[in-house]
Amino acid sequence: MYKNILVINLMHLGDLLLTTPVLRTLRANYPKARITLLADLKLADTVSENKYIDECLFIDKKGKDNNLPNFVRFIQKIRAKHFDLAINLHRNERASALAAFSGADEIVGYAKPFFSLFFKKVSVNKKAEMHQIKSHFAVLQEAVGVTKIDDGGLEMTVPKAAKKSATKLWRTTFIGKEKVVAFNIGGSWPGKRWLPEYFAQCADDLIDNGYSILFLGGTMDIERVNECTAHMKHKDSHSCKIFTGKLTLGELAAVLSNCSLFITTDSGPMHVGVAMNVPIVAMFGASPVLGFSPYDAKDVVIKSPAPCHPCDIQICPKKGAENMRCMREIPPGAVLKYAYELLNKFNGKPAHSLPSHYGKYECRVVTP
Repeated sequence: MYKNILVINLMHLGDLLLTTPVLRTLRANYPKARITLLADLKLADTVSENKYIDECLFIDKKGKDNNLPNFVRFIQKIRAKHFDLAINLHRNERASALAAFSGADEIVGYAKPFFSLFFKKVSVNKKAEMHQIKSHFAVLQEAVGVTKIDDGGLEMTVPKAAKKSATKLWRTTFIGKEKVVAFNIGGSWPGKRWLPEYFAQCADDLIDNGYSILFLGGTMDIERVNECTAHMKHKDSHSCKIFTGKLTLGELAAVLSNCSLFITTDSGPMHVGVAMNVPIVAMFGASPVLGFSPYDAKDVVIKSPAPCHPCDIQICPKKGAENMRCMREIPPGAVLKYAYELLNKFNGKPAHSLPSHYGKYECRVVTP
């Protein structure tokens, strides 16, 4: 029986949220164990309030821990905690090294060569065969012997300070009971990004039909949002609001919980939206749908009909009219069709008022 468990995931925002069902399942199987999560410092808001863990360890990947002396000191910090089980859910060199040298009695999960020599059981990430969460569950079943899967879907508890500041911002931005549709037009790489002019058409149509529009995203998305709004006829409308580059991750989650719909690309914010229970329409171009689709049955993925989908290539290598064909062949009309379907189905209610639905996580996948 494990008493002191370390879970490692140093990946991006969405990937970290995809580990939350693992934390819940570990707690269900080891109710008295001390469970620690090791994650990237910049994502602290995402998991710091998770009720299934006892402690978070945060590594500053791009800052003070991004050199060998500090990295070694961080490993020493881990070793001092005397874990009896380490589960690595991020197959890269840094995460593999942290697991390998953690000093844990048993080390399991994904691993790079050499570091795998220190693992009791090395697992293969099956994201090409099943949803990433199912692959993580397979690690628990095959490497740890877990028999009870408690899959509560993606979960995120918003830090109190973030919720308070987001609530204040919302109340000063929106009046009364406006039905707000959030847009996330960015993506971690170009192959995931829908066209700004397509987003603009959707935004204008929704405003014409009485909805308010809210642009989200980080500072890296500001230029793209500006490009999008330049195509809009209603860019100066009181129904068009821009929060891009203004929110912490905790505030982003709190804001999404007040929205009626989220139109997004395959991205980290998409998974935050899932955790906040907001209905989602997501466009997948270069991205493979199976491994990373929104983990919620009420959501809709519009999969590109282009024959090259899914290439999983970050920057489209094709030229001219063929460039980004995958995203070009998802028309605004298709997105609006499913957007209005979900808005009507849930009566435009804010996400926080919608019921939870334990166990129903397979989203609908359509092709325009």
